[in-house]
Amino acid sequence: MAKVLVVDDEPNIVLSLEFLMEQAGFEVMTAEDGEQAMACVNDSQPDLLLLDISLPGMSGFDVLERLRGDAATAHLAIIMLTAHGRDVEREKGMALGADDYITKPFSTQSLVEKVKALLAGKQL
Repeated sequence: MAKVLVVDDEPNIVLSLEFLMEQAGFEVMTAEDGEQAMACVNDSQPDLLLLDISLPGMSGFDVLERLRGDAATAHLAIIMLTAHGRDVEREKGMALGADDYITKPFSTQSLVEKVKALLAGKQL
């Protein structure tokens, strides 16, 4: 079973994404900030991250950059999931190595399909 790490500081979003991913058949872990996300990646080695940009302390962009810069985590599938829909943020996320960039609000069905497609492409 693929493991998905949901990283967001808004409890309602974490709960809804956790439920959505569990219903889609994934094992789900959560983190509410960048430091927790990094610890969780190191401890649990998720297969995919749903990563918010606006996090307390270390931003989602910082987390993405650190993960991509480490050979042990460079392969991780990462979807930026954010309210920041401006082109400049999207371009930054993709330039830093995000596999996809989805703006809130989003279609839950579309998100599940993207997660499944990305994980299938990574051939777990």
